[in-house]
Amino acid sequence: MTDKMKDDSIVEVKLHSRNKHQGRYDFDQLKQACPELVPYIIKNKYDNESIEFSNPEAVKQLNSALLKQFYDIANWDIPANYLCPPIPGRADYIHNVADLLTLSNDGKLPLGTTIKCLDIGVGANCIYPIIGVKEYGWSFVGSEIDTKAADFAKSNVASNEGLIGRVEIRTQKDSSIIFQDIIQEGETFDLSICNPPFHGSKAEANAGTMRKLSNLKKKKVSKKVLNFGGQSNELWCRGGELQFARNIIFQSKDYATSCLWFSTLLSKQSNLDACYDSLKKVGAVQIETLPMAQGNKISRVLAWTYLSKEKQNEWMKNK
Repeated sequence: MTDKMKDDSIVEVKLHSRNKHQGRYDFDQLKQACPELVPYIIKNKYDNESIEFSNPEAVKQLNSALLKQFYDIANWDIPANYLCPPIPGRADYIHNVADLLTLSNDGKLPLGTTIKCLDIGVGANCIYPIIGVKEYGWSFVGSEIDTKAADFAKSNVASNEGLIGRVEIRTQKDSSIIFQDIIQEGETFDLSICNPPFHGSKAEANAGTMRKLSNLKKKKVSKKVLNFGGQSNELWCRGGELQFARNIIFQSKDYATSCLWFSTLLSKQSNLDACYDSLKKVGAVQIETLPMAQGNKISRVLAWTYLSKEKQNEWMKNK
């Protein structure tokens, strides 16, 4: 087993070179792409145009503008109080796993619909499939336990011609099951991705939301803002990020030949060692750890495969 680990404290991490969201947002372009954003634009303390990031509607309109400008997504919506993700960071995950596929493809970026990706917990926002389809032409299956989120994800797909036929949303009825009933008999995926719930309890998630709001407003906030942060299943699960990641790892063993590369986002570096131990127990052949950063936030993608280098190459040649 190989283990390619980059120490986040040593390696300088920044947005992926192919990420379209380098530097500050260009609000002139965003206003042109999405006039609905204009009422939410303010001047910050440096006299630069920005938005109030503690205002959920402003954040939602910013996402709509980014999706229109960079990904040709004309119609996008999420229900009240559901997760509105930061698009630059989500794009980085997709670009990093695209690089991961090059390891099994003679160093070439694989493009087109024959590359199939499973997004575990796709969410109402459907962001990962949108970026993957628009940047690389891949096809996606998104799994979701929340039926309302699944319905909105389906609507986001159906409302944008470039996504139709490229993204399929499947509902998972049992929250303890990751792959079963989602991966169908004889079906294979080149990638699986996941942004697991971060917190270990509802109280912990609420406290985290309060801290985030307080940081954004530069003062202590004691009341949760409606439509900020996400639903409970998006924010927390028993055991938090580590337990969810370990569940993916242990359940992936039963689908060792159904997916070329499994992966999950890990926000906490302290969770890596426990995940490495779990990967050793299930017999992962190759492990890759890919650092990512957006602003001051450092995270990483943990990826693994059960296939040897020879079988990886054979897999991609058969594509």
